[in-house]
Amino acid sequence: MTSHQNLAARDQACLWHPYTQMLNEPPPLEVVRGAGVYLHTADGRRVLDGVSSWWVNIHGHAHPALNAALARQAGELEHVIFAGCTHPPAVELAERLVALLPGGLTRVFYSDNGSTAVEVALKLAWQYWQNRGEPERRTFVALDHAYHGDTVGAMSVSAASSFTAPFEPLLFPVVRVHDPYCHRCPVGLDRKRCRIDCLASLEARLAELGPQAAGVLVEPMLQGVGGMIVWPQEFLAGVRSLCDRYGTLMIADEVLTGFGRTGRMFACEHAGVAPDVICLSKGLTAGYLPLAATVASEPIYEAFLSEDRRLAFFHGHSYTANPLACAVGVASLDLFRDEGVLERIGRLEAQLRSGLEPLRRLPHVGDVRVIGGVGAVELATDADTAEHGADGGYFDRIGPRLSDAFLRRGLLLRPLGNVLYFMPPYVISDTEAAWALDTIATVLGNLDEL
Repeated sequence: MTSHQNLAARDQACLWHPYTQMLNEPPPLEVVRGAGVYLHTADGRRVLDGVSSWWVNIHGHAHPALNAALARQAGELEHVIFAGCTHPPAVELAERLVALLPGGLTRVFYSDNGSTAVEVALKLAWQYWQNRGEPERRTFVALDHAYHGDTVGAMSVSAASSFTAPFEPLLFPVVRVHDPYCHRCPVGLDRKRCRIDCLASLEARLAELGPQAAGVLVEPMLQGVGGMIVWPQEFLAGVRSLCDRYGTLMIADEVLTGFGRTGRMFACEHAGVAPDVICLSKGLTAGYLPLAATVASEPIYEAFLSEDRRLAFFHGHSYTANPLACAVGVASLDLFRDEGVLERIGRLEAQLRSGLEPLRRLPHVGDVRVIGGVGAVELATDADTAEHGADGGYFDRIGPRLSDAFLRRGLLLRPLGNVLYFMPPYVISDTEAAWALDTIATVLGNLDEL
């Protein structure tokens, strides 16, 4: 057996891949190298990474500046406990984040992935109210089609779906309100005559909860796993206004939307709002290493300052503020500063709009959505003949067929069922993006042949 065959055999014997336990599942793509927007496979193929390797890669694979930062840090300090210790990369990254984030977010708490960033935010909010002497504030409000991660707290605030159903007895109750899913308007309006009427659902529930509301958790401007749902900025502004009016916390899950994905450094900038807590991960280290940050306002931090140690925030991870990850995070922010990354995303957004909008004319296309470096096409397939439930069209049979069709053409895409999205690393060239968009148009134009 060749070394590649040996690897394939070992893979089948011992690895458990996410979301791929179907019988007769095709073998995993064996990737041996990455460069720029491309993945190179063991059998000699070159595949364009159209999903940024699960939304984390922003500057391209094997970026020389990030490689160098990682190597330098590995020669100095690979890790140290962050309880009672500190180190320069963690301090510098925190200072740089605070300078970039919406005003008032001043205290950085590190963890190691998007789910844990959300867990930290939920626990912070819960204990914040206890420390302030308002223990009755225990109810979180979250949106329809929300997805916030796979840990128990993050699943609790995510919408009920097949992702959460097996664990339902473990989850805590959450108040659910409308999201601004304009293509499937929850109040039956057309966007042209809508005044963000769906926001009334949040206002009504906050009025009912009164002093019991602990916080409102949202994925600002772009709900990812729920179907790449793009928001009107007025909805986001309305969430901030209602949280202020009813005296509760606004928590922004920017695990996906942070670091340029929506065309701004952070999605909250679209509405000019600052949350009380923000959750960051994915693009934080440009896809190199696991790292997350939950950043809170100064009043929240001050609620934990006390000579009574029982008021401390008892949460921590072994790899909190890992120096290698923090060093790469700093180098990634350097690239934003020095290489016009946001301007490049603006050009990509224009190219996505011009390339995807014509697809609205296709008979199977229900909607086209673009924001920043993300383009999505929602297909009107068999998901529309049945109730469009919490899973949306995630289990629509078209998803795997599309994924296979694109991979055969050298493009890695993983549709969310009947929602096809394209989210490449920002370094993609105009020529590469044009090829990918042409490939998408060709496949969707021949959908009946799949």
